[in-house]
Amino acid sequence: MDNSPDEYHISFFNPNTPQATANRNMVIWMASIWFIAIFGFQILLRVIQRPTPETAYITFQQVWKNVENGSANTEELQEFGQVTLSVLGKIAISPDHRFVLDNAISWTLYQLKDESSKADFAANIKQFEKIKANLKNISDPDYIKAKVALAAELSPMLKLSGLDVRSKILPLELSSENIEKMTEDTKNNLPGIMEKYLVHNQSILTDIRFLGFPFHYFYTAFFLLILFVGLCLLYCIKIDQLNAKLNIVD
Repeated sequence: MDNSPDEYHISFFNPNTPQATANRNMVIWMASIWFIAIFGFQILLRVIQRPTPETAYITFQQVWKNVENGSANTEELQEFGQVTLSVLGKIAISPDHRFVLDNAISWTLYQLKDESSKADFAANIKQFEKIKANLKNISDPDYIKAKVALAAELSPMLKLSGLDVRSKILPLELSSENIEKMTEDTKNNLPGIMEKYLVHNQSILTDIRFLGFPFHYFYTAFFLLILFVGLCLLYCIKIDQLNAKLNIVD
């Protein structure tokens, strides 16, 4: 029995049998479909996305000029404080950005205080900072009492209800350092920080919902998994048909 020297040689890139050739082409086509489904969608998102600001960012732009030059009225300071807390409530704020935001919210509340109570306010913040520095357990009664007292005192100044989550984080973001002024670092960096956290790239693919999910989330989290399983199933079916056609029995 004469055997070709290449009879048992298998190469994906240089197939030497009809079955190997068909198998290679099938794999290439299915891999191409998978590649286009993943990266084509991401490219499409990039092409059609547009920067879309949150309502809080629009509010910030409206009040920032007066806040920066010190001419903001009480209502503008309240809106500025609410916006600042909205950013502080987000996940993964960098330490440098948090330092700037803490100065902004602390200064804002200091400005909203009466002249006669500003010194007491600054002293209360320092006292709370000491409690936090020595805190060993967040269930410490002195810590909880001081935190609740500050939240109850300061939340109404920003027109925050007790149910507003921002009122819960307010005491934690106060800083006595440079509380009497908004630092130049804050003035220079705050607009960029607000834009970073309050302006997001959006498009019709991120705005519309499908089966209760944002479409881009459904596509990447569900559809791509279904497509992958479907391609695997299709490959098995096609390879069985190919083997039958070529009279190959495993």
